[in-house]
Amino acid sequence: MFGDVTASERRVVAIAFGLTCLAGALRWIDAGPILVFATSTIALAAIAYLIGEATNQLGNHLGASATGMIQSALGNLPEVFVCIFALRAGSVEVVQAALVGSILATAVLILGVALMVGSERHGLLKFESRTPRMISVLLMLAVSALVLPTLAHELHLPAAQHQQELAVVCAIALLLVFALSTRVMLRDGERKVPPEARARSNVWPMGLAVLLLAICGVATVLLADWFIEALKPASERLGISEAFAGLVIVAIASNTVGIVEIRLAFQGKADLAVSVALNGALQVAVAVIPFLVLVSFVFFGDTPFTLAIPPIMAIALTLAVLVVTLVCVDGRADVVDGAALVGLYILIAAIFWWG
Repeated sequence: MFGDVTASERRVVAIAFGLTCLAGALRWIDAGPILVFATSTIALAAIAYLIGEATNQLGNHLGASATGMIQSALGNLPEVFVCIFALRAGSVEVVQAALVGSILATAVLILGVALMVGSERHGLLKFESRTPRMISVLLMLAVSALVLPTLAHELHLPAAQHQQELAVVCAIALLLVFALSTRVMLRDGERKVPPEARARSNVWPMGLAVLLLAICGVATVLLADWFIEALKPASERLGISEAFAGLVIVAIASNTVGIVEIRLAFQGKADLAVSVALNGALQVAVAVIPFLVLVSFVFFGDTPFTLAIPPIMAIALTLAVLVVTLVCVDGRADVVDGAALVGLYILIAAIFWWG
């Protein structure tokens, strides 16, 4: 079963599960929240990367559309469990920051780095603009589902008295759009992650990929629990806000699969790099966020997750989507475009360093 796994892949697996065991041991001996927090974060990043690799390997055994569906379900697994445990702990601010941060990390930071790397090596990057334009429209819809409830709350409109009901309505609307986009994907061929992005020189047995995904799922549940448990005391000792931890640390740790986009851009496959990056952000915006709203409504009624986010988050997200749209709308990008995206991400992260 393990014959087709390369030595480097075995090392990644060993490191990921070794870090998971280390995080569990540190928590068991009560080594302190900072050590548990740091180890859990790194382990989450490694597990997220493994989930991405195992899902990609399934693409060698399943159809493109079927694999796209699996990736939609599993690609954000670490982040979903972190958010669920945060909701259970009543840390709604962490959930809001983590979800907004995931969109920013994927569509702004990772895409920016990918454009810089690709353009530095290949000059002006050219890519098909129809798909990025479509995704930008859907991202603006998702941003509207966050901005409008926020405005209703800040302006004290009558709808502000029904935040949870409004969040459920927005969640259902977004999920319907997600279902429609999935139907289009199945009809016209996969749009979420093109098959070329999954291509691997070595093919794992299907049983190994499924087994690894199952083990990663269990590890994710444990790590998410330990991470949230250590988050608040570690943040206080390190002098960082929980908002920054969610917006930056959780988001980046959960998006280590973004290395794929950077590698594709380095290879000159700008179409694939842009498509994968924007689709990753779209999955969070139109699938993960509404899913968590409904989970909160059903299971965590005492601490509901509404879509009335802090105004600065709404503004930052709106600006980010507008800048990404401007960068991608003409199907051309260079180092300056990538640097602008990275610079915007740094500005937003700096705002949340203090809370």
